[in-house]
Amino acid sequence: MEEEQGSPHEQPTSFSSLKAFSKHSYFNALLIFIPLGIVGHFLVWSDTVVFVLNFLAIIPLADLLTFATEEIAKRAGSTVGGLLSATFGNAIELIISIIALDEGLIRVVQASILGSILSNLLLVQGFCFLFGGLKYKQQNFNQTAAQTSSSLLALTMLSLVIPAAYSSTTESETAAQKGVLILSHGTAILLLLIYILYLIFQLKTHKHLFEPSEKKDPEAGTESTESGQKGQINPLKPVEDEEPKTTLFVSITALIIITGFVTICAEFLVDSIDGLVANLGISTTFVGLILIPIVGNAAEHVSSVTFALKDKMDLCIQIALGSSMQIALGVTPVLILIGWMINQPLTLFFETFETCVLVVSVLIVNYLIQDGESNWLEGAMLLASYGIIGLAFYFYPETSNTGNQ
Repeated sequence: MEEEQGSPHEQPTSFSSLKAFSKHSYFNALLIFIPLGIVGHFLVWSDTVVFVLNFLAIIPLADLLTFATEEIAKRAGSTVGGLLSATFGNAIELIISIIALDEGLIRVVQASILGSILSNLLLVQGFCFLFGGLKYKQQNFNQTAAQTSSSLLALTMLSLVIPAAYSSTTESETAAQKGVLILSHGTAILLLLIYILYLIFQLKTHKHLFEPSEKKDPEAGTESTESGQKGQINPLKPVEDEEPKTTLFVSITALIIITGFVTICAEFLVDSIDGLVANLGISTTFVGLILIPIVGNAAEHVSSVTFALKDKMDLCIQIALGSSMQIALGVTPVLILIGWMINQPLTLFFETFETCVLVVSVLIVNYLIQDGESNWLEGAMLLASYGIIGLAFYFYPETSNTGNQ
């Protein structure tokens, strides 16, 4: 398909653009669940059925949304394209969280934030290290770029620990709630500022630090680097072919239509959460932490494993650490500020258990990537960590975060 659509001497047409979208991924087969999910909502089917149908519908929509964004970014230049990719990179998580926030499901929003970070850090990166390590004895990646993202995640740890400490050391519950809310609003603004500075650092002032790492074939004993810009640790740029496969008009139109369908399916999915929780006897925290992150990240999970099997670990780190960092420094502050505007008290005060889980997870990942190398055992450790966390949250009793009341 790439040879047919991606020739640098052949400009895409409307027909070839539609063909590129239709053949983009095997996930397109799941598009049949879009009308089923919509029909299920209006015919008042079981909440569990409606949730599953819209859950499956959003997976291919997320993949197509990423594809449309990358196609537009290829024509927009390095800086504008990077910002565009950053804006829409986590659009699914943002849309679902905004809808849930508007309906007052603050615990779901907090859990989905934490779940998205943990899913990328442990699950995606774990599968990359495991499957890549089974094929190659040892794999290398850009250590400096990975450590930069990891350090920014450490800042996120600080932003969660301080509200928890503030709340636990304030005697008056009312004063604690008010103080945590103000603290979260101010911290959100600072995190967004850091994220903007990071974009400048990565795209302008220190671009050289994000060059691809040299890779050594353990069998052949030769060194190589990924050519061009494909190997750079840049979560703000497309990682596929640089030649557009679609016209700009088709890409923009598709982006608008896909976003519309995502919004519809996301709203129906969120509406069915309460019924799903009651029917299956699971907590809303487990839904937000484990199930919802799968919706927006399924396609990325598959892509990251594919890159690992091709020994493109720079791209795997880009997907895992880069996406986690964007959620932590971009999506989370935006959601807090949106909650501020619509009078929904979303804060950075998470449950103590959740805060500890994130802190330990970031520390584990930071320790494993500090040498710029990976192997299958490290992947198994990351997957085991995610499994332990998922099991713990499955049995963890539903609680109400007093900091948000």
